Amino acid sequence: MRVLILGGTAEARALADMVAGDAGLDVTTSFAGRTPEPRLPAGQVRTGGFGGVEGLAGWLREQRTDAVVDATHPFAEVISRNAAQAADATGVPLVALRRPGWSAGEGDRWHWADTLAGAAALLPALGRRPFLTTGRQDLAAFAGLPLRFLVRAVAPPLPPLPAHCHVLLDRGPFTLDAERALLREHRINVLVTKDSGGPATAPKLTAAREAALPVLVVRRPPPPAGVRTVTTPAAAAHWLRTC
Repeated sequence: MRVLILGGTAEARALADMVAGDAGLDVTTSFAGRTPEPRLPAGQVRTGGFGGVEGLAGWLREQRTDAVVDATHPFAEVISRNAAQAADATGVPLVALRRPGWSAGEGDRWHWADTLAGAAALLPALGRRPFLTTGRQDLAAFAGLPLRFLVRAVAPPLPPLPAHCHVLLDRGPFTLDAERALLREHRINVLVTKDSGGPATAPKLTAAREAALPVLVVRRPPPPAGVRTVTTPAAAAHWLRTC
């Protein structure tokens, strides 16, 4: 059984490692290639795009793929949409692996936005020294704001950038002590994040709660219509073994 995992997340890596020893499963994990030195999973790996829906559908046919797991980032709308359409066109079973989003708790001061543009519109009223953790490709919406940003990303962010920003290149998981120190050192008074979920970057939310800082959270896009979704690598592994 030939399986394609659309990866780039910790959950994709955990799934590949989980099923690597399964007899009868031939697993390939695909990376977009935007993150330098990604943490590689067990099994075969390919890097680079497919060329849209038609390219992915062609790859699935050529490789005689039997199942696809979309384990990309919750905000990777384009590849998730392409995967759903390519799977539908080829008749290949597809499941989406999505870790649960975060939930506000007691003491949190969360403000929600539906889009990055919406978050940028709300931000000036919440703070003048934002800690921006929305990813290296999503800074254009904030470029025109006269605020002093701390930007954290795995790789150098893509322009346009805000006029006043300090870029910190780092990769999670992050500790609570380190996040507390970062907020103090840079005098952060508002946190901006996507609802990515997962434990690797969650300590920033706890640090913001402890410091009574507002948190501006961008909601996830909805998954493609009709796609089955599971929330854990174990559930995705079970689906692969029984689909």
